[in-house]
Amino acid sequence: MPHSPQKATLLDRCEAHGLRLTDQRRVIAQVIEAARDHPDVEALHARANAVDPRISIATVYRTVKLFEEAGLLERLEFGDGRARYEDAERDHHDHLIDMATGEVIEFCDPEIERLKEAIARRLGYRLKGHRLELFGIKLKR
Repeated sequence: MPHSPQKATLLDRCEAHGLRLTDQRRVIAQVIEAARDHPDVEALHARANAVDPRISIATVYRTVKLFEEAGLLERLEFGDGRARYEDAERDHHDHLIDMATGEVIEFCDPEIERLKEAIARRLGYRLKGHRLELFGIKLKR
């Protein structure tokens, strides 16, 4: 069975973009890559600061901005006034945001994927990408 090539790490992609990587930027990149949620700058700072207490919130803000401008990090707005971030190279997924708790649930639905392609074709387009965010309140059982 053939194996798929390993995806480049965020650090690899930073280097490929010619970004200067200080030790603190390396820690922040590793924290971002390890995240399985959608952290905001304050959460990234807390996680990075646990690894290296010298990392300031200003350094995290500057690094996140740098990574975002390089197209390595995606900024997400879920309507709560906080920008959240995820690696721009993560596999495609959509988001369902619980409006009561703020929890962000990732999902990928083949039916939605087929429907978005059909809509684009019907309107005369070839789809190059999309972002879907659903907002809801959990049903009582």
